[in-house]
Amino acid sequence: MRGKVRGRSWKNDHPSFRGASNMKLNWLETGESGARDFELDGSIRRVTGAVWQPGEVKDDTALVLMGHGASGDRYQAPIPHLARRLVDEAEVAVLAVDGPVHGLRFVSPGGREAFAKEMQRAGFVDDMVADWLEAYRAVCDDTGLGSGRLGYFGLSMGTIFGLPLLASELEFAVAVLGLAGTSKAGKPLAGVLRNAAGQVTHPVLFLMQLEDELFPRDGYLDLFDAISGSDKRIHANPGLHPEVPAEEIAHSFDFLRAHLAGDVVRQIINPLAE
Repeated sequence: MRGKVRGRSWKNDHPSFRGASNMKLNWLETGESGARDFELDGSIRRVTGAVWQPGEVKDDTALVLMGHGASGDRYQAPIPHLARRLVDEAEVAVLAVDGPVHGLRFVSPGGREAFAKEMQRAGFVDDMVADWLEAYRAVCDDTGLGSGRLGYFGLSMGTIFGLPLLASELEFAVAVLGLAGTSKAGKPLAGVLRNAAGQVTHPVLFLMQLEDELFPRDGYLDLFDAISGSDKRIHANPGLHPEVPAEEIAHSFDFLRAHLAGDVVRQIINPLAE
């Protein structure tokens, strides 16, 4: 499946639709790890992010949207690592957007504490999804991206905002999610996350930490089970919330690259049935 061209297929009744705007993408004189920073001019609220792209953008150039965790920003690991690999090894572009109180949109005291306060504000999820859609549209209009396959990578807060984004007007081909659930830290958003997960039908890789201090195992499994599609898999590893093994990040790259190339065939092999 291909992403809907340059974000022009928003539905007016979608909760994140903000109506017509005269947004302009302003490239900033900053950037890290081979990316260019940007901000949107004309958006209702400030939207900032970073773009990595191959030297030549073709009609079928794929794009991966990447969301970071509550303690980071658009350059939080492993985003730069994955972005550089996708650009260099697969000619895939990457768009990362700062969270609502993160990065160039920093709100004191920053990190999880600032995000905890943001979570108390009504409509904060819909507003962040709208930020994503506006950033996607503006970046695609400016760079020529948006006609190729579309993927998503986002863990922890990147999944909290990522699932509603995956349920939005954009048409995704693949996603890597995880480090999130519907209990403990995820309990206030359990209904939102389950509802969004129920609209996800494309292939999903879901990463789980077995001793996660923020999201217990039952909530992980509840959220994974809520994902509607059958082409999904969960990888569980021992360790606390941030202790994701490097091999899972490497596998995330392989998973994204293969599905964005469109040459993956889901096969179930059961030798016991022979």
